[in-house]
Amino acid sequence: MSAVELPPWLADQPLQGPPVPPEWFDYYRPPEPDRLTRLVNRLAARSPMWLAPFAVLACTGAAVGYTLISDPATAGAGEAPSCLLKFLTGFVCPGCGGTRAAWFLLHGDVPAAARHHLLFVFAVPFLIYLYVAWAGRRLFRWRLPEFSISPAAMITFMAVWGVWSILRNLPWAPFTAFYV
Repeated sequence: MSAVELPPWLADQPLQGPPVPPEWFDYYRPPEPDRLTRLVNRLAARSPMWLAPFAVLACTGAAVGYTLISDPATAGAGEAPSCLLKFLTGFVCPGCGGTRAAWFLLHGDVPAAARHHLLFVFAVPFLIYLYVAWAGRRLFRWRLPEFSISPAAMITFMAVWGVWSILRNLPWAPFTAFYV
């Protein structure tokens, strides 16, 4: 009986029981990607370095343009842009007020923006910095300090967002001040 060659992660573990055939230790082989995935991977490998930051900037610019054109601050119920959840149920979803907050931020009215979606206003400077750091590193090889967001910080942010979303829907004072 020949000795079984173990993978590195099992090499220092004592064997218990009978020897195991080596083919049982083959590493995970991902399934063959489908045609669309192969196409996207080929395009990504051939695309120029500036394309991804430009695509993100173009999509963000389109969203900003739509926000400026649609004027969500004066839109009534059922008019574009309208939140389908709020229109149908009357409940304020976790993202409700984000478009209006963006509109007010684009017009320089930070208090009104914070009134409509405080967490969005809080997150915008961080998102802008993350984009600049990523695009600068990708395009110009800048070495800006990167955020190191711990799982505890992310869980805390999501918990605050969840509690805030629930408080916005409570129908009595002082929580009615959060309703937008």
